[in-house]
Amino acid sequence: MGLYAGSYTGSCLCGGIQYRVDAELAPIQLCHCSQCRKAQGSAFASNSPVAKSSFQLIAGADLLKAYESSPGKRRFFCSRCGSPVYSARDATPELLRLRVGLINEPLPAGPEFHFHTASKANWLAIDDGLPQYAGEYPAAEKTPDA
Repeated sequence: MGLYAGSYTGSCLCGGIQYRVDAELAPIQLCHCSQCRKAQGSAFASNSPVAKSSFQLIAGADLLKAYESSPGKRRFFCSRCGSPVYSARDATPELLRLRVGLINEPLPAGPEFHFHTASKANWLAIDDGLPQYAGEYPAAEKTPDA
């Protein structure tokens, strides 16, 4: 599993929430679970797990709101424009699952795998040749810093 080294910035659609991540990003993971589909309004969520200690909110703390989508899991989003920013789980408090669509800089590589494909949207064919996992990928919550 390769890593994307560097420092990255990100912002929501309206620009009210801005952040910086000073860490290597884990490869992009595409989650097809029904909750991610509904939260994103799309076929899947594009995530990269990052250590919470590497994430710095630069602006928009007052705009960042959370929704507990399942017990112990909160999805954080901009209350002005609705952009999903990251999710966090009580079981892994040192880790955030960053929504990579908000990152401003180009990333050096694309997705590494699809997971929760057993509940994927029926209108999407996954034919990109990436590995697919019907449920949770066993190492999906791990980063080098966690």
